[in-house]
Amino acid sequence: MAEKKLNLLADFPAISTQEWMDKIIADLKGADFNKKLVWRTTEGFDVMPFYRAENLEGLETKDSAPGKFPYVRGTKDNNTWYIRQNIDASDAAAANAKALEILDKGIDSIGFKLNKKALSADYIATLLNGIYADCVELNFTVCIRKCAELATLLTDYFTQKGYDLSKLNGSINCDPINRMLLKGKKLDADMVGNLVKQTVEAGKALPNYRMLGVNAVSLNNAGAYVSQELGYALAWGAQYMTMLTEAGLTADEAAKAIKFNFGIGGNYFFEIAKFRAARMLWADIVKAYNPACDCAAKMHVHAETSLFNKTIFDAHVNLLRTQTEAMSATLGGVDSLTVNPFDITYKASDDFSERIARNQQLLLKEESHFDKVVDPAAGSYYLENLTAKIAEQAWKIFLDIENTGGFFAAVENGTVQAAIRATSEKRQKDVASRKEIYVGTNQFPNFNEVAGDKITKESCQCNCGCSTETGTDTLPTARAAEQFEALRLATEASGKRPKAFMLTIGNLAMRLARAQFSCNFFACAGYEVIDNLGFQTVEEGVAAAQKANADIIVLCSSDDEYAELAPAAYKAIGGKQIFVVAGAPACMDDLKAAGIENFIHVKVNVLETLQAFNKQLINK
Repeated sequence: MAEKKLNLLADFPAISTQEWMDKIIADLKGADFNKKLVWRTTEGFDVMPFYRAENLEGLETKDSAPGKFPYVRGTKDNNTWYIRQNIDASDAAAANAKALEILDKGIDSIGFKLNKKALSADYIATLLNGIYADCVELNFTVCIRKCAELATLLTDYFTQKGYDLSKLNGSINCDPINRMLLKGKKLDADMVGNLVKQTVEAGKALPNYRMLGVNAVSLNNAGAYVSQELGYALAWGAQYMTMLTEAGLTADEAAKAIKFNFGIGGNYFFEIAKFRAARMLWADIVKAYNPACDCAAKMHVHAETSLFNKTIFDAHVNLLRTQTEAMSATLGGVDSLTVNPFDITYKASDDFSERIARNQQLLLKEESHFDKVVDPAAGSYYLENLTAKIAEQAWKIFLDIENTGGFFAAVENGTVQAAIRATSEKRQKDVASRKEIYVGTNQFPNFNEVAGDKITKESCQCNCGCSTETGTDTLPTARAAEQFEALRLATEASGKRPKAFMLTIGNLAMRLARAQFSCNFFACAGYEVIDNLGFQTVEEGVAAAQKANADIIVLCSSDDEYAELAPAAYKAIGGKQIFVVAGAPACMDDLKAAGIENFIHVKVNVLETLQAFNKQLINK
């Protein structure tokens, strides 16, 4: 027996897809397969519960190699990336000191936000003093009208320092369209074309500097779905390609001037697939401009963790969110990555939160060795199909924009902003009803947390500190959790913390489950919740609740027992407290007819329900 070799292929013969389907359908016992197991995504396509090798047939994504056109598997033959941290450079000397400090702590890419009023040769010299520009990626954001001047100043500085300009890597984030989206700045198409052309021409001496930015991260921060962010980003990039080539630049010069700055949301596998699809589609777009070399079709991607899904309450959960986002980006093959500190939503980040953000990337690279494997998603039946589906949806959006005048026109007339606003509103509704879960905010909150004292800054998606201008519509700025946070902060600020008392009685399993559900429910508004092991009678429970000075009494039992227990509890309370039934029993209509108004269950809009209680208890 010891000499017998196990042959899995012989002992476990191949099973056909139909055989798998027959078994699944049998196990469903009459339930509809499509309704029960097929996931209809918000992106507009279906995700199957299982995939097999045959699902790869006909997919062009599987035929690519790393570093080869159309670059679905990456633009290089390795998976290294730059670890970036952004620095406010309002004060050049202070920014320089901070840059030198973090360069000793694992950072190899810096993003400077420059002071446009101070921009000069001396300012640049002070900012970059002691920084070896050929050993670090340097990225700059400044007023769009100063970008060409900045490119000239950098070229002069690097030349004076004796650098080989062909060995310097970095970018200048010139993106007039993003200014329109974020601040409502009304710009003329010719003006935009001239600005981007001047910036690219001013930076020609820096061949590895990308002079133009496509800041799709702004769409992500506004709540865009994956396919929306990608589709609009492609149209955005194509708009700059068209402007530059029409201004006389070659396709190669135009493409190599553009850098894409994407956001990363919390949909782990979708985000991996997004970056794969992005490179493939951008390569096809650039190819249509007939570049002299396929290398011009390489998409250069910087990624930044999203602000849309970050929270104020239970903010350390943001560390979990940014970690999965960083994993998605690095596994997806980005060129550089910024992990925003976990406390960015409510305060100026300190040394601790910035160190943790840096270390999140260092752990992925130095300990988890994410940089050692190129495109680990390749060949995955699920991820290859996901890449194809996201590419298909994004391409539809891209074509729609192109067929209606291009991206600039779509921003100018508000089409893009309206679409993103509709998505943001849809996601806000999903958060309100818990279809989209934010742990610590609309589900499983920290019952006793207070947050008012820790908030020291207002929410600003662009982090620029400037006011909104008039002229064009702007992108929405609300984060997903903001309405729940406002609700809980209102409770906190009122100085009155309502008490919700769990009147648990009857069936043990059901009363425990419903008490847990109800405690989580009311804690989302910052209420004090009082759970109990159980009472023998509703009268005993009501007496205990009134002794505890409860504002709300929640009956937690089974559906079968509610027909008797709910009227008895309602009568015992006598209108002294708000009475709530946990669940949606079959007898609900009869209970409503008896005067019982409040029911909480998985189908209610949690936010609206809690807002109504706040009006009764806090805002009265």
